[in-house]
Amino acid sequence: MRVDEYLHHDAVGLAALIDKGEVNALEVLEAAITRAEQVQPRLNALVLTMYDEARRIAADPPKGPLSGVPFLLKDLFQDYAGFPTSAGNRALRHIPAPHHAEIVRRWLDAGLVPFAKTNVPEFGAKGITEPREFGPTRNPWNTAHTPGGSSGGSSAAVAAGVVPAAGGNDGGGSIRIPAACCGLFGLKPGRGRVPFGPSWGEPMHGASVNGVLTRTVRDSALLLDVMAGPEATSPYPIAPPERPYTREVGHDVGRLRIGFTDRSPLGTRVHPEAVRAVRDAAALLESLGHDVEEAEPAIDGRALTEDFLNLWYGSMAALVDGIKADTGCSDDDFETDTLFLAAMGRARTAADYVRGHDRWNAHVLALTDFHSRHDLLLTPTIAGPPLTIGRLDPPTWLRSAERLLVRTRTERLVTRTDLVTTEVMNNLTATPFTLVANLTGTPAMSVPLHRTPAGLPLGVQFIAPAAGEGLLLRLAAQLEQARPWAHHRPTGVPFPDPADA
Repeated sequence: MRVDEYLHHDAVGLAALIDKGEVNALEVLEAAITRAEQVQPRLNALVLTMYDEARRIAADPPKGPLSGVPFLLKDLFQDYAGFPTSAGNRALRHIPAPHHAEIVRRWLDAGLVPFAKTNVPEFGAKGITEPREFGPTRNPWNTAHTPGGSSGGSSAAVAAGVVPAAGGNDGGGSIRIPAACCGLFGLKPGRGRVPFGPSWGEPMHGASVNGVLTRTVRDSALLLDVMAGPEATSPYPIAPPERPYTREVGHDVGRLRIGFTDRSPLGTRVHPEAVRAVRDAAALLESLGHDVEEAEPAIDGRALTEDFLNLWYGSMAALVDGIKADTGCSDDDFETDTLFLAAMGRARTAADYVRGHDRWNAHVLALTDFHSRHDLLLTPTIAGPPLTIGRLDPPTWLRSAERLLVRTRTERLVTRTDLVTTEVMNNLTATPFTLVANLTGTPAMSVPLHRTPAGLPLGVQFIAPAAGEGLLLRLAAQLEQARPWAHHRPTGVPFPDPADA
């Protein structure tokens, strides 16, 4: 299979070709590897290759709905036995995983052929992908810009045609943010829909979930069918959907009540292009027969963000301390930002942590009240076009101050300085819309309906009630039909011309 032929198909299409015997899995894998090698120097999307292992699988792939389709794993939480999961961190870079994660097992059972792992910010802690250990991943639409994060390597690879779908996970927007930056479809399943074990139960009290990034809605639907359902260690199994998610694609969505807002939950600036993206999406929805009005849930965005960060800081402290204990590594093996976030966690008490988590329920109640009147909430996915690489690097003085506070172990002093607001808010003002779905555990998606005058993608977000994945997929399929996006090709990487074959 030639690369130009490979690029024309999504995962469902490739699986059909393989099933009919028109191509074999090894041919398709070699086309994917060739494409990966073509764009890797420009994008830096991959951090670990597994080509020989992939060729072994592709020689006789399991019989499943995606048998023989090439795939990429995110280098965070998606363990593959015998290969390291570095999470963007130096200390973990060469430690092989003892067993497959359950999500990886399900992908393998479906017939997917993983052949590499994708770049992430250290521990997935940012909405950009610029780890010190591996260097920045770049956006295939314009390599001066970020592909988002933390699933930035996966989103860049899918957008550039390396694979039709790749693994992601989302603890604060990490599927939806890169989908918005790279012109992809990104669905965050709701809490408990997709397993995280066996090494983890529900990271961050269910705020973090596994999923995928794709170019087509039908690929996401099929992959959700593959992924969904409890495992033996699932702490809170939830009811299965009424019907397979693949049957939601093309199913009548009905007339929906959709509330929309382009106001940042933090009260910070929203770029005119993000406003335009939401307003244009609202007009499109009205043209499709939906009832659309300006409305938003009665949630205090700053309080919600503080409650989320309270858990985030504590999780980072536990993570850093645990890795040090397990590996014997030192502070030098972590980025300064990571150490600073961990210091913030240590500066808080267990009572702070519990009180912050208890307040989550108030935000759940407010969103539930909103959904009693509106089927969906529409917002920007991100507050503006994808940022340029390095845009969120802190100034030298701030970096020096962080290092000093971490080195002197003055964690309590950290909470009494403006460093917290300066550093953390600098990151979150670019992505203020995604946290609510993580904290409340509801499903949400980013849909690639808009591009800026400069040609950069800019997605819009829909947030559904609990167990609303099917509703999101029905609407996404309707929007995809009304305004197709999968044929759009990034302009920052070369695409082969069939005439040259």
